[in-house]
This record gives sequence, C-alpha cells and structure tokens, in this order.
Amino acid sequence: MDDGPRIDVVGLGPAGPDLLTDGTLGLLRGGAPVYLRTTRHPAASAVPAARSFDHHYEAAETFDDVYRAVVADLVEAALAVGPVVYAVPGSPNVAERTVVLLAEDPRVVAGDVVVAVHPSLSFLDLAFARLGVDPVATGVRLVDAERFAVDAAGERGPLLVAQCWSRAVLSDVKLSVESPPDVPVVVLHHLGLADERIVEVPWEDLDRTVEPDHLTSLWVPRLAAPVAGELVALDELVRTLRQRCPWDRRQTHGSLGRHLLEETYEVLESIDAIDAVDAVDAGPSGEDGGSVALEREAAAVADLEEELGDLLFQVYFHATLAAEAGRFTLADVARGVHDKLVARHPHVFGDGTADTADDVAANWETQKLAEKGRASVTEGIPAALPSLALAAKLQRKAAAIGMVLPGLADEADRVARAAAALGREGGTADADEVADGAGGARARAEAVGELLFAAVGLARVLGVDPETALRSRAGAFRSEVEARG
Repeated sequence: MDDGPRIDVVGLGPAGPDLLTDGTLGLLRGGAPVYLRTTRHPAASAVPAARSFDHHYEAAETFDDVYRAVVADLVEAALAVGPVVYAVPGSPNVAERTVVLLAEDPRVVAGDVVVAVHPSLSFLDLAFARLGVDPVATGVRLVDAERFAVDAAGERGPLLVAQCWSRAVLSDVKLSVESPPDVPVVVLHHLGLADERIVEVPWEDLDRTVEPDHLTSLWVPRLAAPVAGELVALDELVRTLRQRCPWDRRQTHGSLGRHLLEETYEVLESIDAIDAVDAVDAGPSGEDGGSVALEREAAAVADLEEELGDLLFQVYFHATLAAEAGRFTLADVARGVHDKLVARHPHVFGDGTADTADDVAANWETQKLAEKGRASVTEGIPAALPSLALAAKLQRKAAAIGMVLPGLADEADRVARAAAALGREGGTADADEVADGAGGARARAEAVGELLFAAVGLARVLGVDPETALRSRAGAFRSEVEARG
C-alpha cells in the first residue's frame, strides 16, 4: 500500500460484523488509523478503537454541514499521517454523500490525496433478498426519504425508500402523496439483525408500525397518483426563494398584485402571437415561406410556454404566502379547483346532460349561483375589468341565464344607428366638458357608450372577443405609427 496521503473507503455492510467482507476486515485491521462516519451501526463493534465523527452531528446545523466537516477532517488526517481507513454504514457506493463530496474535494482532484473506494454489501442486497425482487426486472428506483416529495413525484413505482430514520420522516413521506397507494407497502427494519422486522402495512399506518431509525427503509410497489416532479420542484424552489432571497422575503399578496397583472397581459400578448401565426398558416400555401413560418411558430410557442411559466410562478408564490400564514396550501388550491370542475361538469362526471356548449354554460351559471348563494350571475364580476371585457362578460352572463339578446342583424343595425347619430351630432368636447356634461357632452358620451356596447354585442354574435380584437387592431396601428416616425 502507498505510504503517502491516502484514504481507503470501506463499507460496514447492512447489518452486523458477520456481513463484513474479508477485504474490509483486512483494511480495518491493517494498522492504519480507522475513522467511522458514525458509531451508530451494528458493525462498528468490529473496530472498537476507531475514531468517529459523531461529534459533528452534535455541532452542525444540517446533514450537509456534517458531511462537509467529515470530508475536511479526513483529508487533513490523510495529509498529516498518511494512509487512513474511512468506514461508512452499508456500502460506500450507495447513498453515501460523504464519498461523493470526498471525490470532489480540491485536494483529491489535484492528486494530493489518493482515494480508493472498496466494494461491500449494502442494505439493497438484503432488501431485495427479503422482498424476493429482481431490481433489474422490476425497474426499482432508489429514493431518499427526506427528498421523497420531490424525487418520487411523477414516479409510479416500484420504489425502495432509504434513510427512513424517524417517524417524522415517514410522516412526511406519507403526507406528500395526495392519493395513497391502493396496495400495502412494506417497512423493512433492522435487516440482517436479530430483531429484524418486515411488516406489510396500509399507507395510512406507514409511520405508526415500527420505531424507525437509520436502519429502516420502505418498499413501495406502486404509487396511485403521483404529482408531476416539475411542479413539486417549482414548489420547493419558491419556498427556497422565500427563505434565502431578500426581495422574495419582502413580498406580500398586495405587492405581487401588479406582477400578476403584468404576467397575465404578457400571456395574452403571447396568445395573440400564436393566433397570428395560426392565421398565416391558414392562408394560401407559400404565403409566408415554409421555413420562415416554422421559425415564427417555434418562437411564438416558446414565448407562450415561457410566459405561462411566469404566470404559474405567481400562482405558486401566492399559495406559498398563504401557506406561511396558515391559510391554505398549494395542494388546497389544486384540490379546490379540481373538485369545483368535477362538480361543474355533471354531464361528464355525473348524470347530468348537456348536448351543446350553450347547455354547458347555462348549467355552469346555475350551479355557481347555488354553490355561492348569489342573488345574481353578475355577482363576482370584477368592476375593475377593462370596459370592453366587462361588457362582453355581462352579455355572456345574460345569455347563459336565458336572456334574449339581439342577433347579428339587430346588433349591426344598432351599431349603424349609433354611429349615424354621433355623425349628426358634430362638435368636439374636451375631458372637462365630458365630466361636467357641458354642451351636450354627456349625451355624446352616452351615445359613444351605446355604440361601443352594440359593437361588443356584434362581436358576441360573431364569436369574437372584443378586448382581444381591439388590442390586436391597436397593435397593428402602433406598427403603422412607428413606421411613420
């Protein structure tokens, strides 16, 4: 063996000293100083004179701080005395963070300290033997219990969950799944020891069956309804930003309001761009050139995807603020809208009937009135909506409850009559005159309102959103103005 700075990493196996390999025993008893990551392991008794890093667990605030301190001490010891042996629970190649950090240490990377990792048995070997599972054939994924909510999201199993070292950790695992598995899970405790327990339990009893410790793991044959990993990761990111970013820590529901509005309008602008691309694609072939059209479509789609992400971030942020205040969580938000949509679609999930889109809209309004105890369908419509959007929404609500509204010819006639009346009126008025009603300005303002309301009705009959239509026209006019100067 090289007498220079060297660290031989060995594993203490999954249970007692009887499962230590000959190679591991040879290194442990070879005369080099032995360091244990922790003495809390049944095989630690094989090296009673070894030094341990248990003191770091008492002093450090996080496990990552512990592991980095262990690596720093190991490297310093190797540089000071030459070869040392570092023994970790289980196998150094399975879920051992200190071995990863050791390989990344600058002095190891530079070659000042040589690190050799020796194979050994891990808890995986005993777990798969007890379960009678071929991990290759079944496609098992190994997951850390403390990261279960993120790492298991989007997975359907089977999963072997390691590091189930406390009831609190098992409780977090249990609560991270919205819809519990429909088959029992298996708690694996002290495998290979005299008090070994292998217990099949329903999901709700996951944290009630055994007193877990660092030698406890969990077998999950399948998850019933995991949430998407990306959504869970975003939730975790928002919570991290709230903890570590000064700007994010300062925000409130009120301070975020303008950002939510801005992001909403940016999404609408992206949708307009998608519609413009679709309109070009629907035109005569060759009108826009094949490759150019594809590039425009790709850019528009990418922009909409990004803007929807920004809007989703706002939803997550508000839900995180509410969760911090103990009001509701993101899960409550998702569950609430899920249940509402199911209830509002009895023709899909129940025994209701709706043959047309208009039937669906009418049923929706009826159910909404009953659910919220509102006296009118207009309750809940924000008065601060842009005026065209407000007029359009009110007309849609009226149609949904069966009010008879003018048809295409009548609405077109109303627009023409209102425009003609204004043309005969003549004259101009400034803003103050309109406000004061001077010189017939108030009557003119009412006539303009009638014209715009009739135009909204015309848009309704034609199936056009007036707010979007006017915004699109304004955008085109903006381009004309910019081209002029």
